[in-house]
Amino acid sequence: MEKHGFAQCLHDCKGPEMKDPAIEIHDLTMAYREKPVLWDIDLSIPKGSLCSVIGPNGAGKSTLLGCILGTYKPANGWIKIFDVPRDQSQELIGFVPQRESVDWDFPIQVLDVVMMGTYRSLGWFRWPGKAQRDWAMQCLDAVGMADFKSRQIGELSGGQQQRVFIARALAQDTKIILMDEPFAGVDAATEVTIREILIDLKKAQKTVVIVHHDLQTVEDFFDHVLLLNLRLVAAGPTATTFTRENLLRTYGGKLTLLDEAAEAVRRIRSGRSTGKRG
Repeated sequence: MEKHGFAQCLHDCKGPEMKDPAIEIHDLTMAYREKPVLWDIDLSIPKGSLCSVIGPNGAGKSTLLGCILGTYKPANGWIKIFDVPRDQSQELIGFVPQRESVDWDFPIQVLDVVMMGTYRSLGWFRWPGKAQRDWAMQCLDAVGMADFKSRQIGELSGGQQQRVFIARALAQDTKIILMDEPFAGVDAATEVTIREILIDLKKAQKTVVIVHHDLQTVEDFFDHVLLLNLRLVAAGPTATTFTRENLLRTYGGKLTLLDEAAEAVRRIRSGRSTGKRG
């Protein structure tokens, strides 16, 4: 199926309009062995936004996704998905894990991995059929991996593996997709593919929340941003929230890193104004 056809299918499958915000979190605290990892988090993420979660290593970014997904049980606070308590809204959320957390030696073919994304909609004692296979193929085609449907997942490159897991999340056809560092360690072609998929998802009014490390591309990829370091430093539209002051508060004054990022952003903006790309 051609890519514009997949985007149209996403649009057709988006369902009825839902109440904002897509995700609402209040007074969330998460601890491991009594050590706080997230502390007193209050935030909301608008429906249909592309939202990045940024912060230093150990800031609790992946843990925040795990709480939204339901993998972790917070010590305090609550999460609502489209105004529904988190434990009643599992079917609304898809997930793309970090590549490092996946057992790539497991003997399974690419198409079977993606078809796993359709299982939730089948219910008990039903096996996927032609409709699920066709949908999985559309999702593979959307990430440029249809020709690899019969490959063992462990035979793929890192970027190809990432695309397959994004296809599996697409196959779930959820209102919200969480991605944990999908751009980490991927090739240029995969980065372009992921960016195109994000554009399609936004057009379909899906809400996408991504743990992201590349400060230079935050303004290019995302319209909403969360800055996190144990506590929530700031959250809001990227244009007004992704500021040097908030970055300093988030990264604890690591000026060398921030100055390098600021210079890179300055060069990108300068290239835009002259019509060049560096």
